[in-house]
Amino acid sequence: MCIVSQSFFWAWSAKASSGTAPSPYDLYMEFHGAGTVVTGASGGIGEALARRFHHLGAFVVVSDVVEAGITALAAELNAKRPNSALAVTADVSTESGNQQLVATARQFLLQDGRNGIDLFFANAGVGNGALIETTSENDWNLAFNVNVHAHRWAAKYLIEDWLKAGRGYFCSTASAAGLLSQIGSMPYSMTKSAAVAFAESLAITYGDRGIRVSCLCPQGVNTNMLRQGDTPGAGIASDVVRSAGDVLEPDEVAIVVSEAIEQEKFLILPHPQVAEFEQRKAADRDRWLSGMRKLQARVYGKG
Repeated sequence: MCIVSQSFFWAWSAKASSGTAPSPYDLYMEFHGAGTVVTGASGGIGEALARRFHHLGAFVVVSDVVEAGITALAAELNAKRPNSALAVTADVSTESGNQQLVATARQFLLQDGRNGIDLFFANAGVGNGALIETTSENDWNLAFNVNVHAHRWAAKYLIEDWLKAGRGYFCSTASAAGLLSQIGSMPYSMTKSAAVAFAESLAITYGDRGIRVSCLCPQGVNTNMLRQGDTPGAGIASDVVRSAGDVLEPDEVAIVVSEAIEQEKFLILPHPQVAEFEQRKAADRDRWLSGMRKLQARVYGKG
């Protein structure tokens, strides 16, 4: 980790020529002095990300629909470094909530000569719903609004400033389910797959214009979503996740994320085996589907 002056988030790479304006590929990620925003920050991965970024020297705007958790977190971070954190209560399941969050965060992160929003981490997510026959339309809508539309709404209100500046970093929390599917939760599988696709499209469309994108796709992480689920049907999905491999702590994931962002990796896999599973799926999809059906039968006690 290299540390530079607080006024520089995007630093010259070693290959940049002296006196020559850098291309998008001559810039690398630096947390120290960066203006960052993390949604879903009242607990779990979001809280861990905010703490990690702050530890690395970033200014942090923490957001959630639940006020108490982010207020306490911002107070704790500000006690360590005054005026370095702000809590913003926002409902990212709506476009207006994302617009308000971006505007408020930008205002805070432009204070005292700061750069504004350098990195936005769309981490908020829901794990509601189960099967087609048991999931309500409201649950489907909530899953798409939080897990997918929140990402595009945030990007909508970020992209103009980033393109003008020639730099910006958009990160999102999807899931291994977005690459491999999720037994027991069709809304989660669909929306997390869409989140991965959106991140890919963003990276393709704007990567040559200085916009960096990373997509976090973990398996099991010790969060409230895994422990409880948002609906009774989520218990099956949680059981599948636990059986698939190690359950990591949020702090462990945050370290992997920060290191991957510094290297500007698109796909962030705290569970490395997910890459192998994805390769198997691509190599023989029919065989993979058969294997997933067998796993489903075991989980539901039918095999």
